[in-house]
Amino acid sequence: MSTDVTTPPVPAGPPPATDLRPAQPQESPGRRPSIGERLTQAAYLLILLAATAMFVYPLVWLVSASLKPKSQVFDNRLIPRQVQWSNFVEVWNAGPVLRWLFNSTTVGLMAATAVTLSSALVAFGFAYFRFRGKNVLFGLVLSTMMLPGAVTMVPVYLIWNKLGFVDTQIPLWAPNLFGTAFYIFLLRQFFLGIPRELFEAARVDGCGYLRMFWRIALPLCRPALIIVFVFELKASWSDLMKPLIYLQTPDYFTMPRGLKQIVDGYALSGEYHWEIAMAATLLATLPMVLVFAFAQRYILDGIATTAKQG
Repeated sequence: MSTDVTTPPVPAGPPPATDLRPAQPQESPGRRPSIGERLTQAAYLLILLAATAMFVYPLVWLVSASLKPKSQVFDNRLIPRQVQWSNFVEVWNAGPVLRWLFNSTTVGLMAATAVTLSSALVAFGFAYFRFRGKNVLFGLVLSTMMLPGAVTMVPVYLIWNKLGFVDTQIPLWAPNLFGTAFYIFLLRQFFLGIPRELFEAARVDGCGYLRMFWRIALPLCRPALIIVFVFELKASWSDLMKPLIYLQTPDYFTMPRGLKQIVDGYALSGEYHWEIAMAATLLATLPMVLVFAFAQRYILDGIATTAKQG
């Protein structure tokens, strides 16, 4: 027996409610900036141009002064009225500049390499190993940044003098074999950003600590290593205090120490040739400008990564 089932009719009613509000216009990717945004961008651009001019002006002034005659060096004109290329020829007669440049390059590379490897090794230990008192020890390392160099200048000199290394280039770079607090802190931040699982997997495969440091940690922290290397190379290249303390033989002079000898020679003779001193200073400055120009990308990447991990 079948039963007919009929569907009851659906009562007629009002249609479903719809949103009758006007559609909001969507912003297109090519939207023109407003007047306020343009003024803000213009203000930022002006500030950037002003800061750039402040930093570039000394270098432009140095280039201009190195090309001027003696009587026009300090006239503050950025475009020389008379260009005197012979200033750069006279530099080589003022002293063994090529030898000084070679000494600065040697000492700078030795100091930068030593501080990069030693600081990275210490930083890896603070980042990877877990032991009691690690934070206290790391705090003591950072506290050495608060100690002025003038406080340790005399005892450090006495140590090198006792070892017989005065009037050699060894005291200019050998202290970097023990690392530097700032670089240790910088590299430690990078090592902390590396997943610990990578090191644990390497340990399972039988990798030693030094091999993990050389094969895993260093390749992954290349931007930080380049930052440390470039910063220390610049610091060693422009350092005058250490060569002034430890060096007496002109053949061992670095470029800053040689420039001081040139200026002192003019003072003894009573006739200053500032145009030659400016030309020598420009020769000493250009290598570091080129180094920073080629390493700029790594420096920016390294600083940005350190800021994120800090």
